[in-house]
Amino acid sequence: MNVMILQQAEREAQRMQANREELVERIARAMRDDGTAQPLPGLHLSRSSLPLRPLHSVLEPSLCVIAQGSKEVLLGDSRYRYDPSHYLLATVEMPRVSQVLEASKERPYLSLRLELAPTLVGSVMVEAGHTSPRDHADVRAIDVSPLDGNLLDAVVRLVRLLDSPAEAPVLLPLLTREIIYRLLVGEQGTRLRHLAILGGYTSHIATSELALR
Repeated sequence: MNVMILQQAEREAQRMQANREELVERIARAMRDDGTAQPLPGLHLSRSSLPLRPLHSVLEPSLCVIAQGSKEVLLGDSRYRYDPSHYLLATVEMPRVSQVLEASKERPYLSLRLELAPTLVGSVMVEAGHTSPRDHADVRAIDVSPLDGNLLDAVVRLVRLLDSPAEAPVLLPLLTREIIYRLLVGEQGTRLRHLAILGGYTSHIATSELALR
């Protein structure tokens, strides 16, 4: 039994490493020059060949994943640093200060950001049978968590659509829903459920839950 567990863990580690390498390759191919781009609706890519000074901007509700390099986001007195092994989830539109920490010409900073619409999150919540949390006073609007294999796999399949523009209109919504589901059942599921509440989707969820009873 222990041997089987070790073999399974090794296969999972190899799968995650392959996915990380593919994510770097695909974003680098899509972003030949430094800057940002939105190649698909709601999907933003970034590249930087050198560390950047702190940048003031507004962060929309989003999933942020780094393929290569690292970044730090400042929100008030809190600092959130993440890298290819972690993702950042923001559930409220807010001003932030962000800074690319690790980047070089040989290993540029590469990242993606996927917008998360409250109505879509609420729809997936209903389909998955997730009720809305009753108390959300102590839940922070932003945090960083480890990037698990299933979520990484879904993100990689989403980025593959960059090379399949004809398939993107059909598969992009499906993969976005899968990513939302992976987030809901993950470490930050409670935080994501508040996105639907703050986006005014609560009443629709309640109505749907009553209809399903």
